[in-house]
Amino acid sequence: MKRKAMITGLAGHELTNDEQHFLANNRPLGIILFARNLKTHEQITKLIENARAAIASKDILVLIDQEGGRVQRLKPPLGRPLPPASRYAQRYADDEMAACEAAYLAARLLSQDLRALGINCNCAPVLDIPAPGSHDIIGDRAYATNPEQVIALGRAVAQGFIHGSVLPVVKHIPGHGRANADSHHALPVVDTQKEELERTDFAPFKALNDLPAAMTAHVLYSQIDRDKPASTSPTVIGEIIRQSIGFNGLLMSDDLSMKALGGTMSQRAHAVIDAGCDVALHCNGNLNEMKLTAAAVPQLDENEGYDPAYIRFKAALEITEGIAQKPFDQGTATRILEDICSS
Repeated sequence: MKRKAMITGLAGHELTNDEQHFLANNRPLGIILFARNLKTHEQITKLIENARAAIASKDILVLIDQEGGRVQRLKPPLGRPLPPASRYAQRYADDEMAACEAAYLAARLLSQDLRALGINCNCAPVLDIPAPGSHDIIGDRAYATNPEQVIALGRAVAQGFIHGSVLPVVKHIPGHGRANADSHHALPVVDTQKEELERTDFAPFKALNDLPAAMTAHVLYSQIDRDKPASTSPTVIGEIIRQSIGFNGLLMSDDLSMKALGGTMSQRAHAVIDAGCDVALHCNGNLNEMKLTAAAVPQLDENEGYDPAYIRFKAALEITEGIAQKPFDQGTATRILEDICSS
């Protein structure tokens, strides 16, 4: 059976008839949830169940951005308080092992919370490294301003999710930290030389290139491709992400509806797929835009085992099908997380 190489947002708390028809006819690889979709635990569970039923497949990714700090869609009382990444950075300065353990345990606790609702994929950890003078869109979402610390904490978070059977999606490959603008509103341009980017910004993604999924950066790296941002650049995706960084997991674009990208929605969807993304991500829940995106992206065949994009999707999905691999002390984990939140 055919699946569309896209992940889509939804408009509200309930699946509309039109959305149900859209999901049934296009069968995207997943859905992504935002605050507009989240009212009660029962409602969230039902929305996800209805979306799964419409797509008519158990093989569906249910995404959310639940990083912590200012980026968490499930806010109290729907979700537990989560600290920004910078809190782990502060603890790392005093005790590296304790900070990594805390980051891992927080991800394990969060995995349980997400799985209880039917959510099996979290768009985290952020591996971006903020640079002096850059826009604060990353800011306290970063685990450090040096690659080594980002690698250590990012690995701990990713492992926490994987051990909790939640797919981690690292952001924003190959690096958003030097961006001079918020890509939600404008196209950031980074003029740094490739060699310096490889030494710093790209380094965490290369060190963690074995992770199963990543989201691209809507950032233009002028010294690599002066015309196209990473998400739509065959050069950045082919030569940097796939070859130099060595990432071979599922690659999804950042949100197509962000203003960093130009052109029609159809053109944007074509561009990210043509550049080498496996999956186009469309988030805003606008049904007309969803239809344009679906019409522009390729179909993947569940019955054909040679499609690289579908192979990567299945490999990523396998993370969500496992049973928690390592036991952990929930009481200790809760106390550590509460301590970090209050510090």
